[in-house]
Amino acid sequence: MALSDKNSSGTGDGDENQGPVIRDNRRIDPETGEVRDSGAEPAEGEATTGEEPEVVEAEVDDVPEVPDTPESVVTEAINADERVVELTNDIKRVQAEYANYRKRVERDRVAVREAATAQVVGELLPILDDIGRAREHDELNGGFKAVGEALEATATKLGLEKYAEQGEEFDPNIHEALTLVPVPNISVQTVIEVFQPGYRMGERVLRPARVVVGEPMEGTEADSSADGSPDSADASAEANGESGEDDK
Repeated sequence: MALSDKNSSGTGDGDENQGPVIRDNRRIDPETGEVRDSGAEPAEGEATTGEEPEVVEAEVDDVPEVPDTPESVVTEAINADERVVELTNDIKRVQAEYANYRKRVERDRVAVREAATAQVVGELLPILDDIGRAREHDELNGGFKAVGEALEATATKLGLEKYAEQGEEFDPNIHEALTLVPVPNISVQTVIEVFQPGYRMGERVLRPARVVVGEPMEGTEADSSADGSPDSADASAEANGESGEDDK
C-alpha cells in the first residue's frame, strides 16, 4: 500500500510541470512580424534558464585593411616610369637619325649618278661640236645626219643642255670672255658673238661658253653720233655749208 501511495503521490501536479518544454528561439515573432529583443522576457510557456542568449554584433564597416605600400616599391615604380620615358626618347632619336641617314644616302647616290653621267657626256662634247659645225656648213647629210641627230637626242635625254646665244647678258659664271669690244647703245655687258657654245647638266657647268663681250661705251659723243639724231645731222650739215661758203 505504501508503494502505491508513493507512486500515486509522484504522479500529481509535479508530473505536469516536468512535461516537454518547447522554446521559441526565432528572432522574428511569427504573430507580429517584428524582431524580438534578445534581452526581452521569454514568452509565456518558455522555460527560463540562467544563461543569457549570446548576442552577435555585426560590424557595419567590415572592410579588410589594406597594408601600406613599401617605400622601396614606390621608388622602383617611379624609376621604371622614368626609364620607359628615357627609352622612348632614345627610340625617337634613333628613328630621326635613321631617317636623316636615308636622306643623306639617297642624296649622295643621286650626286654620284649625276657625276658619272656628266663625266661620260663630257667626253662627247667634241663630237657634238663637230656635228654643230657640220650643220652650219650644210654638211650634215645622209646617214651622218641621222647618227648626229640621234646622238644629240640621247645627250639631251641624259640632261645635257646647250647654251649661249648672241644678245644675251654676259655672266662670268657660265661664260668665258675672249675679248671686250666697246659697243654703243647697251647698258650692260652683252654677248655679241659666240665662238664655242657652252654645255651644262642642271646647275653643273660642263664647259663654259667662249664668247666675245660687248662693253658699254662711256661718254655722250659716241652715243649721239651713233644714234643718228636730227640734231647731230643738222649740226654736220651746217658745218658743211659754212665750209663751202668759205671756199667760195
